[in-house]
Amino acid sequence: MGMVINHNLSALNTYNQLNLNSTAMNKSLQKLSSGYAINSAADDAAGLAISEKMRGQIRGLDQASSNAQNAISLVQTAEGALEETTEILQRMRELAAQSASDTNTDADRESIQSEIDALVEEINRIADTTEFNTKKLLDGSMAEANATAVANVSTNEELATTTTVAADLTTLTDADGNSLGIVAGDTVTVSYMMNGSLVTATTTVAAGVALEDIDDTNFTFSMNADNQLIATAAAAGTTGAVYGLTVTVANSDGETKTAATNALSSFTQTTAAKDVCSDGSASVLIGANTGQSISINIETMDASSLGVEGLKVDSYGAANVALKVIDTATATVTSARSKLGAIQNRLEHTINNLTTTSENLTAAESRIRDVDMASEMANYTKLSVITQAATAMLAQANQQPQQVLTLLQ
Repeated sequence: MGMVINHNLSALNTYNQLNLNSTAMNKSLQKLSSGYAINSAADDAAGLAISEKMRGQIRGLDQASSNAQNAISLVQTAEGALEETTEILQRMRELAAQSASDTNTDADRESIQSEIDALVEEINRIADTTEFNTKKLLDGSMAEANATAVANVSTNEELATTTTVAADLTTLTDADGNSLGIVAGDTVTVSYMMNGSLVTATTTVAAGVALEDIDDTNFTFSMNADNQLIATAAAAGTTGAVYGLTVTVANSDGETKTAATNALSSFTQTTAAKDVCSDGSASVLIGANTGQSISINIETMDASSLGVEGLKVDSYGAANVALKVIDTATATVTSARSKLGAIQNRLEHTINNLTTTSENLTAAESRIRDVDMASEMANYTKLSVITQAATAMLAQANQQPQQVLTLLQ
């Protein structure tokens, strides 16, 4: 190229290279100072989109882990309160056993009844006041929806599976095929608690008298699909529930026939009574996305729902039935505690999984978003040297037109 002064093409070329190098060095400086390989969409449009989606998942997982921690605290609060309810029921059972002895005077039983009444009030207080973050836990407000009231059902597994409600009482046998020894002239007394009151009904055994003949108006006997004797409350809901069903067989002298009584009284509640209620289940999001939630529900744990409201132990008969009523209540509370314990264990595993998933996603996002500092530092050093060299060459290129002056000398 000849000597020209209007266009210094060498300087222009060097200037362009200097600008390119400076821009590249500035980007490198930005990456080194921020620690990110992607600082704007222009750096890597696809990588940015993937990275932001991952960030959304990571933050969602971290919040879900926090949600699960809070849910564990809620469950522990409820289970802790039910633990005290269990202790109260154990004390009530002890008192009922104490009252189930005619060595006590009426004054003794009155004192025992006073403590029973106080303990029932405490069960109700615990149910009414146990809260987590002002949310009541045991008063039924966290129960599952129940559109129709349910009658409680008790099942007897000690009778022969060939038993029918129409079977003559004198032909009844236990599960091992042994005769219950019921004969004409014996009396069969059905006792149970309903709304805290002791209810009894007595039938005298005669030819042709069957189980269905000793049904009371408050419950009915029937057989389930496994040919087991079941007793179903006639009225649905907690107010119509029948608790502590006891069938006592006595001979004509009033002496209890133990084998027959034990077999016929071996009822276990298999369906608890429920009142109509709206859904109060607590839903907790334990994942990063919509629908990844767990539902926590706790049934009503007051005295009425447990069947011990107004419980009486003021006589031998009442105390004897009360023992079975309290056993049923204890089993109900224990079942609720077991359910809560299972939920807590599940949530702990959930937290472990969320933590691991968040860690792995963070590592994946880092590979996309974070800059390799060592590699970028080497790149920056290279660009720094090139930029300095371009600057020096630009100075040299700017000196070239001045050589034209030598022609004028």
